[in-house]
Amino acid sequence: MTSTSPETPNHASVHLRPAVETPRRSMLVHLFTAALSFLIVAVPSTLSGLFFLDPILRKRKAASGGSTDGEVPKKDEAGFIRLDVTKDAVPEDGTPLSVTVNDDLIDAWNMFRDVPVGSVWLRKVGAGPIIAFNSVCPHLGCSVDYIHAENHFFCPCHTSAFALDGKKTNEIPPRDMDALDVSMRTNGKEDANGSEIWVKFQNFQRATSDKIVI
Repeated sequence: MTSTSPETPNHASVHLRPAVETPRRSMLVHLFTAALSFLIVAVPSTLSGLFFLDPILRKRKAASGGSTDGEVPKKDEAGFIRLDVTKDAVPEDGTPLSVTVNDDLIDAWNMFRDVPVGSVWLRKVGAGPIIAFNSVCPHLGCSVDYIHAENHFFCPCHTSAFALDGKKTNEIPPRDMDALDVSMRTNGKEDANGSEIWVKFQNFQRATSDKIVI
């Protein structure tokens, strides 16, 4: 008589386990692959988005002066920049004073903080108001100098000449020197008797009689 081993069913069940576990392993592999693919796509996309938005965020910060709470920014929303000199530094006898203008310069994806972006000539006669001129010649963009011996402004490139009030004195420049808006302030607030000099620094189109902001 042939006897049936009681272990036969157990062997059969053992042989079936890999067939049951294979779909589970396959599902785990698919899930892992999907998660890895998502990370490979999502991470570079997120970094690219931040890289793209970085100049916009920098510009917004620069527009606010990049200041912290309680600190007066060096530039306001209207474009006025606080100069590094005060009213007392400007000679009362009308002698022009050259002052460098610093601002945050944004170039493509980079921002350079508090760097020279131009210069202005400041004048004050006695207790009168301070006036400012862009030092760029309206003819072809050279830098205008002050000739102390002749007491006038002069451009060495093409001999453009200007009186101390900015009016042209020969026919070479197409217009007078470009005057800039000036605001006297105290702690950043409008104050006619303040000592802070804020200038709305702008550059203008050259070789034209019209004063056009660029």
